[in-house]
Amino acid sequence: MLNVLLTVVGALGLVVAALSGPLRRVPLSAPLLALLTGMVLGPEVLGAVDLPTVVEGHKELHEVSRLLLAVSVMSVALRYPFREVRARARPLLVLLIVAMAGMALLTTVVSAAVLGLGLGTAALLGAALCPTDPVLASSVVTGEPAEKGIAARTRQLLSLESGANDGLALPLVLAAAAIAGPLTGTRALTESLWQVLGALVLGVAAGWLGGKVLRVAERSGSISSGPLLVYTLLLALFVLGASGLLRFDGVLAVFISGLTFNAVSSVDERASENKIDEAVNRFLVLPLFVLLGAMIPWREWGELGWWRGILLVLGVLLVRRLPVLIALKGPLSLSWRDAVFLGWFGPIGVSALFYLTMEAHRLGVDPGVLAAGTLVIVASTAVHGVTTAPGLVLYRRAATAGTEGTVK
Repeated sequence: MLNVLLTVVGALGLVVAALSGPLRRVPLSAPLLALLTGMVLGPEVLGAVDLPTVVEGHKELHEVSRLLLAVSVMSVALRYPFREVRARARPLLVLLIVAMAGMALLTTVVSAAVLGLGLGTAALLGAALCPTDPVLASSVVTGEPAEKGIAARTRQLLSLESGANDGLALPLVLAAAAIAGPLTGTRALTESLWQVLGALVLGVAAGWLGGKVLRVAERSGSISSGPLLVYTLLLALFVLGASGLLRFDGVLAVFISGLTFNAVSSVDERASENKIDEAVNRFLVLPLFVLLGAMIPWREWGELGWWRGILLVLGVLLVRRLPVLIALKGPLSLSWRDAVFLGWFGPIGVSALFYLTMEAHRLGVDPGVLAAGTLVIVASTAVHGVTTAPGLVLYRRAATAGTEGTVK
């Protein structure tokens, strides 16, 4: 079975690499292609691989998603010069504090209304699905079509939000656990403070030290080109592992370390290497989505009821984010075009899978929560993957029309 997976993932990666240009112009993203491949390989179609469903194999998926998130948020932290990141601090805080809480609340309400869940269970689902996924969002903000067509500020806000809110969703998940009952309010608050503050301290220290060490190594000529290209990847792995040992919020710690490294190193001067980091990030996502496609809990999906499943997907995709971003249009200084664009392109993916499997591991498996959560993840991967290329075209047309209207 492992050989089958290696062969398929390798072949898929080669196809995505060879057709990377055309794929950016058609409504078929690489994660969606990997997801469909996993479905075809799975027991419901070809039966080429026999993996446990997400309900039974949640521990393995949690570790894989944790590793992928660390690499992805490090890439986000290094994507833009630090001076540009600093310039987006105010709107980014609005997105992280107000928008994320609003998305968790609305998703909780939709889940309770559609599935008839209790407040605690619905809150667990709402907290897990609220963060914007950096892996899926990267296809919206990177590449020539996005960089030429989408305003730089809009791309930066979506990218930075997706990197930061993956770690900052943890307090919401712990608060939901307190509502559901397994944790007391005091325990949830204490753990949130320990994990978040610890992540801030570790991230700043590791990023600062890593940046300074790299500067010294570059001046002395003691680092060669090979290690230089994987330096930030190794930094991400170190911070993630140390966070696990100290029980800190590892994803947040990696993102903070990346921002700090960005601020103190000469990362601005290595644009070509940042492009390599983006490419690595783009291909690392393929194995996880192939696994997810092969591990879909079809039986549990059926138990949700087809009409409830459709209502849940429509409710979450339409209500979770779009109304929040439109309501925050003024505080974020967004045009209608950018508010709608940011409101729609807030995909749900690896980060949601990370928190769903964390909840299953810590609080006990709830097949209903995992089924509902993975259904939304798969739907978001499909819908946002299909609408990325047309969305970029519509955005450019709206921008052109707005410019012409201004000239007149």
